[in-house]
Amino acid sequence: MPLRSTVSDVAREAGVSPATVDRVLNNRPGVRSRTREIVMETAQRLGYIGEDGESGSLPKPVRGETIRLDFVLPAGTNTFIKMLHRYIETQAMARPELDVHIETIEGFNPDRLARVLQDLGETTRGVGVIALDHPTVREAIRSLSAKGVHVVTIASDILYVPRVAYVGIDNRAAGRLAGYLLGRFMGGSRAAGKVAMFAGSLSYRGHEEREMGFRHILAEEASHLEIVELREMGDDRERAYQEAAALLDRHPDLSAIYNIGAGNSGIARALKERGREHSLILLGHELTQGTKALLLDGTMDAVIDQNPRVEAREALNVLTQAVKGQPYEMPAPRLHVIFKENIPEV
Repeated sequence: MPLRSTVSDVAREAGVSPATVDRVLNNRPGVRSRTREIVMETAQRLGYIGEDGESGSLPKPVRGETIRLDFVLPAGTNTFIKMLHRYIETQAMARPELDVHIETIEGFNPDRLARVLQDLGETTRGVGVIALDHPTVREAIRSLSAKGVHVVTIASDILYVPRVAYVGIDNRAAGRLAGYLLGRFMGGSRAAGKVAMFAGSLSYRGHEEREMGFRHILAEEASHLEIVELREMGDDRERAYQEAAALLDRHPDLSAIYNIGAGNSGIARALKERGREHSLILLGHELTQGTKALLLDGTMDAVIDQNPRVEAREALNVLTQAVKGQPYEMPAPRLHVIFKENIPEV
């Protein structure tokens, strides 16, 4: 029996990206009419859809049927991820039509993540994932889509894969915002200053985009500031402490640190041990109980926040509606800058 064609097969034959095929087959906007015709003709010719336009997707759930959704999240000490995990669980419990499962992946291992995603294709209707941007992961997402499984990326996007939606902030804009804030905190001085950056892993497109945005705005508006180092620390607070301590020893005249990912408490610990918590600017992401305390004691100067409760809700909504074959318009996420004086309830 011949193998069934996949989204990737249709994309290759039609000369478009898998994402374009996904938009056409799910009747979403943003595709020219001629391109839409070519994709539909190719999909029919390859047998991916029938003459009636119906694809090989799993059948829509009948009324009263439970919808299984799966989420794959990183393990570790990242407090934002733990908050997202908790919100997905609590919100799913209030929706009896959903059967939600969450799996955590230790470390930054794309092959392990890809295997988990591949295995889910036999049981689930929809998958939400914070995914590393890696060829094996991209192929796993394409495989899920070919089986009729709907996928959303959360917090960090992956391009050119057939996902239903990306649920999260514009990370490049977040990086630019951090650079803008740093320039203002430096008082507009044209004196040279040293800046360091920390990231969880640049294998996350979101972290890479934040780095890009930060570098670009400094080049445009604060070229007198020198980025002396960029360190990856796996979103681990102990490793963040060790990296920050070594950094401060190498650069005792360091002016600022921009932390793209997690591990703010580890960086703060190194600053306090060296008496630099009030003389060095520290910018980071996500309002948690830990970053709230650091804002209050003056160790952190600002936090760029995204709301995990909203992202959990939207991921559940997008996947549920996609499984039901119903349209859903997701509200645009907002970036929030939190200072000591405007801390909301965490």
